[in-house]
Amino acid sequence: MVRKILLGCGIASSVLYVASDILISWWDPNYSYRDQSFSELLAPGSPTRPLVLVLNAIPYGVLVTAFGVGVWASASRRGAGRITGAMLVGYAVIGALTGMFLSAPTRETLEAGEETWRNNLHIPATAVMILCILLAMGFGSTLFSRRFRYFSYAMILAILVFGVWAGLQADQVAANQPTPWLGIVERGNVYAIMLWVAVLAIGLLRAQKSE
Repeated sequence: MVRKILLGCGIASSVLYVASDILISWWDPNYSYRDQSFSELLAPGSPTRPLVLVLNAIPYGVLVTAFGVGVWASASRRGAGRITGAMLVGYAVIGALTGMFLSAPTRETLEAGEETWRNNLHIPATAVMILCILLAMGFGSTLFSRRFRYFSYAMILAILVFGVWAGLQADQVAANQPTPWLGIVERGNVYAIMLWVAVLAIGLLRAQKSE
């Protein structure tokens, strides 16, 4: 039962992230879900930062950490499953710490050149977080059928494509210029992770029932 609860946290984490992202984006009338990145909701000085921390960053990190522990426990002695669980925990912990202490600055801060050393560490910390989830997806792709493997490869490709696409507008963000569709593009990257985690959780829960 404990293992099933831990695995269920994977589904809950993805639902929480997407729902809170949409809710908080709607709450701030000055924020554009379509044209602004999620990290701008969490930027120091942003009116939505407290909401993101309480409703998204912290609980999401806790849920994914619990899910990673559940994946590890479900893996028995299978190396790929244990690596997947460990990488999920790494992704969750690094992501939560990045959100709390190494958040990206606002566009106004970037334009004025007033970012701090913590702001500057946001990109490398995010890169490590993405590396962890990509490793989790790569090793996790071997846990089920060939169809799940191809699905995992498709999600990895989506993360890379949308990530590079979003990065092409980095100069416009730094110059505080319009970034049409940046929010949608970045969320294509993030929601691919959410979908993969949820599907992995469902697969593991089904496997638990068949044991």
